[in-house]
Amino acid sequence: MLPLSRRRFGLISGATLAGLAAPNVLRAQGKPRVVVLGGGAGGGTAARQIAKDSAGAIDVTLIEQNARYTTCFFSNLYLGGFRDFDSITHGYDKLASGYGIKVVNARAAAVDRDAKQVVMADGSKVPYDRLVVSPGIDLIWDSVPGYSEAASETMPHAWKAGPQTRLLKARLDAVENGQQIVMVAPPNPYRCPPGPYERASMMAHVLKAKGHTGAKVVILDPKPKFSKQGLFAEGWEKHYPGMVEWYGPDVHGGIKAVDPASGTVTTDLDTFKGALVNVIPAQRAGTIAAEAGLTDASGFCPIDPNSMRSKADESIFVVGDASIAGDMPKSAFSANSQAKVAAMAVRGDLTDSRVFPARYSNTCWSLIAPNDDVKVGAQYTASETKIASASSFVSQTGEPADLRQHNYTESLSWYESITADIFG
Repeated sequence: MLPLSRRRFGLISGATLAGLAAPNVLRAQGKPRVVVLGGGAGGGTAARQIAKDSAGAIDVTLIEQNARYTTCFFSNLYLGGFRDFDSITHGYDKLASGYGIKVVNARAAAVDRDAKQVVMADGSKVPYDRLVVSPGIDLIWDSVPGYSEAASETMPHAWKAGPQTRLLKARLDAVENGQQIVMVAPPNPYRCPPGPYERASMMAHVLKAKGHTGAKVVILDPKPKFSKQGLFAEGWEKHYPGMVEWYGPDVHGGIKAVDPASGTVTTDLDTFKGALVNVIPAQRAGTIAAEAGLTDASGFCPIDPNSMRSKADESIFVVGDASIAGDMPKSAFSANSQAKVAAMAVRGDLTDSRVFPARYSNTCWSLIAPNDDVKVGAQYTASETKIASASSFVSQTGEPADLRQHNYTESLSWYESITADIFG
């Protein structure tokens, strides 16, 4: 056996450390690098949490195409006239100035997992030691026959907030008494389970406030039931009698086609014409996650329930709507909760900091009418196979008005808190 030279011993020791104690090697090479893709509830929270809790020990880069981010959560309150557009739109200045995060407002084109690099649209490359992927959802345009990205300019979806949100608001405000709004609801799984039905409530509220009680909101749903159905049905009957109609698949028989030119939705039951047609198609994880090989046949990304680590790549974490998060719904609250678990795991990987057992939570508020707000939520733990509900709660029918008003006030406080958590 050859004697070990000092150089050869160093090489062998380095290889051993690389396999057994990668964080130490990363620190020896300089600050470990974390890149976060997506600046919404998941990505913004993860970037801020990693930068804050590592106290400068980790170099954090946040890549988000938009310099200003409009939240999909609370966009229904903008539609209903309870908030203005600026109040649901946020920038990243505080993340950069307050936490030392490098914010890149440009489009990421691909993830090179072998080289551990994010490839930008301009061809530049951003290296990482750990990558947090939070691209949200993309829409499956042809899941509704006749629908397309071009058709969304006539039949807005507004399920990705921004210009589509403004378009839907403008179209809603133009609806006249006696006219009809038709909504095509999405199949499971989709972003924000109670969202379409809160949106229908806000549409009815706008019509009623104008005295347009002869107008109607028709919901054509591919699902036989939906989140908080009893609560919404009670609220519609109380606040908007005769103005909101919901048809499940056993009634309408299936959506056969939408026609942007005529403003119609054809089903087995009938052809529904709308002065406004709001089509919310099926959804999948953001395209960059799929092209990086992080999704499975469902179109979403399998993760380790204990850490949100991708099952396809141990250097990548997936949080928010793009992930398969077990019993958790695809909501901003969920994404924020998942991001904190992922951030803790990332710090553990890169700085040897302590990692605690994963705990998750969610609450979803839905405004049915002024000061009539209902909610649902749960606490979750990580089992061997999935994120599982440990306890849950939901508003009940027949609750007193002061409780519903308190829910609304609570939701406003939550929005201020979570946006501070995301954007600094």
